[in-house]
Amino acid sequence: MRSDRIKKGVDAAPQRALLYALGLTDYELEKPLIGIVSSQNEIVPGHMNLDKVVASVKQGVSEAGGVPVVFPAIAVCDGIAMGHEGMRYSLVTRELIADSTEAMAMAHPFDGLVMVPNCDKNVPGLLMAAARLNIPAVFVSGGPMLAGIYGKERISYSTVSEAVSSFKTGRTDTDTLCAYEKKACPTCGSCSGMFTANSMNCLTEVLGMALPGNGTIPAVYSARLRLAKETGRKIMELVRNDVKPRDIMVREAFENALTIDMALGCSTNSMLHLPAIAHECEIEIDLDMANDISKKTPNLCHLAPAGNHFIEELEEAGGIPAVMNEISKKNLLHTELLTCTGKTIKENISGCEIKNTDIIRTAKHPYSSQGGIAVLKGNLAPEGCVVKRSAVDEKMMQHTGKARVFDGEEAALSAINTGKIHAGDVVIIRYEGPKGGPGMREMLNPTSAIMGSGLSDKVALITDGRFSGATRGAAIGHVSPEAADGGTIGLIQEGDMIEIDIPNCKINVLLSDKELALRKAGWKPKEKTLKGYLKRYAKSVSSGSRGAVLN
Repeated sequence: MRSDRIKKGVDAAPQRALLYALGLTDYELEKPLIGIVSSQNEIVPGHMNLDKVVASVKQGVSEAGGVPVVFPAIAVCDGIAMGHEGMRYSLVTRELIADSTEAMAMAHPFDGLVMVPNCDKNVPGLLMAAARLNIPAVFVSGGPMLAGIYGKERISYSTVSEAVSSFKTGRTDTDTLCAYEKKACPTCGSCSGMFTANSMNCLTEVLGMALPGNGTIPAVYSARLRLAKETGRKIMELVRNDVKPRDIMVREAFENALTIDMALGCSTNSMLHLPAIAHECEIEIDLDMANDISKKTPNLCHLAPAGNHFIEELEEAGGIPAVMNEISKKNLLHTELLTCTGKTIKENISGCEIKNTDIIRTAKHPYSSQGGIAVLKGNLAPEGCVVKRSAVDEKMMQHTGKARVFDGEEAALSAINTGKIHAGDVVIIRYEGPKGGPGMREMLNPTSAIMGSGLSDKVALITDGRFSGATRGAAIGHVSPEAADGGTIGLIQEGDMIEIDIPNCKINVLLSDKELALRKAGWKPKEKTLKGYLKRYAKSVSSGSRGAVLN
């Protein structure tokens, strides 16, 4: 066993003394040590219930003959961090989570790991750590929140975000806004739509690193605790059979993840996280793959914010296995791959049919013949940018408009809320990328303000930052190269004409090559005063297609 180095032989006597100090017995020291990475804390609604999930995992590990040992991982709530300096710290925690988990697992040689994340950065951060460490590992999340109910309306966190601007423009009254606040997030769990957390928990299932149900069983259901117990038992099977993450997360598994991403209409943040996880597996994903896969993958789901359905409904309609089984009928999945269940994908999804075609459409009658995400390229984004195609109003699929340029989120938000943005405009928010921010803040507040102002089918937004999974509309992010690297987005001037063509995956500023070259020659990087971790991050981050991966 990997843990024998601290348990066996004369030289391990000092380590055994410390293990005895933990209360471990000689009987337990004969068993595998299983590290349980708990992301539980009391500030993130998606993580407040993880103590119960962890307790169930521990029970499963013990029942299957292992010794569970819990250690923590930090977690940031993107919703609470949104709209202020704290959002600069959100994405960078992914690296902190991966690095600290690696440090703990190397310093204390566990025989296997059970990862218990839930929200945005913990899932990819722990997947990166699992790939990097490559010791037996399995995931179980805390589960999604139930949708809120206000009258006959089903609502979520994104409802409140959009209502703020609607209130400021007189479209929503005080009583309604207050009711939304109190009813939108009624339970613990990751926010109830196909936002980033739920996207990544579903894709963890697709990758084969979590048991079926991981992405969709609601946090408050007892089935979530049963899943956690089974996960605890499953890690012992993986340890006995020496099945490691890189045996599961092979290139074809990432192709499957991109395919189901397109079918579900996941958060655009998946286009940051999947390449970063693959990179830790020593697999490089070219984002051009996303368009190639999207062209042949039907979009089967319109979950919030793209539609009015929520994760709890996806679970009742058959969950991720039903989506995968439906997509497999078009021969778009690699189904012979190994998963953490010990079975192949084909075995896992066999017989998993759609139970409600209003929630999961069939491949013959999809929402669209192409997937939910598109990567656009052109002179505005030579290295690409990303849009959640499935959440864009049909009128905005092709749009040409005048650039309204802002060097940062706050200035853009002020302009939207004071009525300075008009139908036809293209809002440019720059210097919000991984380096330029630094930290690549989410632009949920500006996009929600556009929605709340009644401009959802009239105004586009383009940024070198990124978007919350709760964003909808013609919101185009991850523009690369970013402004801080001298990208075209940093050269655009007020009034330039911007052409967006989502069906043909193109995005351009209507300027000659000569004019762009002249502007580039006169460009100078903006200086920022930084300190602490953000200063180190800004110096070391690569903002290209790998998705803000530290070098």
